[in-house]
Amino acid sequence: MKNLFAAIRFITILPAGRSEHFDALGMVPWFPVVGLLLGALLAVFDLAASHLWPVSAVSILDVVLLAILTGAFHLDGLGDTADGLLSHRLRERILEIMKDSRIGVMGVVAVVSVLAVKWAGISGLGANRTAFLILVPAYARCGMLFGMRALDYGRPQGGTALPFFSRPLRLRDFWALIPVGILSLALGLPGLTLAIGFAAITAALVAYYRRRLGCITGDMLGAMAEVTEAGLFLLAAAGGLR
Repeated sequence: MKNLFAAIRFITILPAGRSEHFDALGMVPWFPVVGLLLGALLAVFDLAASHLWPVSAVSILDVVLLAILTGAFHLDGLGDTADGLLSHRLRERILEIMKDSRIGVMGVVAVVSVLAVKWAGISGLGANRTAFLILVPAYARCGMLFGMRALDYGRPQGGTALPFFSRPLRLRDFWALIPVGILSLALGLPGLTLAIGFAAITAALVAYYRRRLGCITGDMLGAMAEVTEAGLFLLAAAGGLR
């Protein structure tokens, strides 16, 4: 359980006790579970807020809540990644740009766009609204595991995420995908479509990263989580899944 609490402290602002315990590879398998926790909190808030405000207002509050609960951790990575990957520079210069804490125009555009897509998707959720609010944040954190498994770390000389790449992830590190998949399939066709959409988005992002840089960084993992979350919320709002 120390690894679960460490994962909560690492990718959220939720209180999980104080500890010096930091086992990077021990935390990783728990990321999808933390995603389920975030989704559950989001769903409870959504149900409560829906008694006070219309869906459009509640949906934007949901987006804000997700950003608050994660401390905008992944959004920061999205902004840095967009500044680097969309700069049309060479690999080393892209990595330098992503390391710069300042955000540029492309970073701002990417963050605003992703937040807007999330709002559009959440606003359009129908009968399975609560289930999707729980599942999508979990799937977004599942995608980070595939990014870590498929690509080498782009800063082997040292970087914040380096401890997470000290060895390749093993099959048993993906155990949390089982409960996420079961919950998804319990929805029937909408859940199956969500799972297929997750696989497609994850594969596309990994392929893009491989073609563009041939590696991945902590910022790019955060960007994966944000883009996957936005894409899946939009997919879940599609007419056939409502």
